[in-house]
Amino acid sequence: MSDNSAKDAARAERYAALEAEAPVIDRAAYGKHSRRAVLTGGLTALAAAVSFRWVANRPLDNRTPDVLRRGHEFNEALWRRLSRDGAMAPTFDRSESSELRVNGRHGIREEIDLDTWELRVEGPDGSLLGTHQMDDITAFAKTEMTIEHKCVEGWSHVVTWGGTVFSEFAEQYREQLGDLPEFVSLETPDGDYYVGMDIASMLHPQTMLTYELQGEPLSSLHGAPLRLTTPNKYGIKQLKRIGTIRFTNEQPTDYWYERGYDWYAQL
Repeated sequence: MSDNSAKDAARAERYAALEAEAPVIDRAAYGKHSRRAVLTGGLTALAAAVSFRWVANRPLDNRTPDVLRRGHEFNEALWRRLSRDGAMAPTFDRSESSELRVNGRHGIREEIDLDTWELRVEGPDGSLLGTHQMDDITAFAKTEMTIEHKCVEGWSHVVTWGGTVFSEFAEQYREQLGDLPEFVSLETPDGDYYVGMDIASMLHPQTMLTYELQGEPLSSLHGAPLRLTTPNKYGIKQLKRIGTIRFTNEQPTDYWYERGYDWYAQL
């Protein structure tokens, strides 16, 4: 017998053995199982459609069905309870960081003259507490931080920021404000993008007024000349091109909160 014939015979023997060991499928049982699967799938799809219609027809709360908004509020209450003041987000070696992608152009679509840029700081009553140019910000000790920037879309990136810790900047307004208010509102010079932050998150030692990315001045698309960064909030909170910082006792509105997202956005 040739080698090929021997191989064919061995292969046929293996197939026959496998066929003998294969379970016998009862046609009636198979049909019953298939009908059950179709029925289960159909009922699941129907329940999903009914639930979707029910949610879609609920009253809106800031452009979001009220039941979903209550879910956001439950998550916020849970994260506030779990958060520990001063708990630090992980940091990384500088060698692990790289240039961050550009994601979102709200409030920075138009070019501005960086030489005439000015930062306004306002009190709870809307009064002007002070104005600053970049020299005022860079006069503080520079802090460099390599952290993980996280986007609400699901991606993250290790990046190195350089700037001024916000709590050090805010200290100069302690006398004017007394006890710092509960919230801070930040917005771009054109008012097109705005975020609201709780004061505890703003005073966290990893929250910065940032003017460098990977050791270089911020580009326009990354928020030049000054942006907010913190590893403790999603990127939707890290406003680019800060024009106004406002201390307030009322929870401020927020661009993405008005469009259905969680106001707290804590990590």
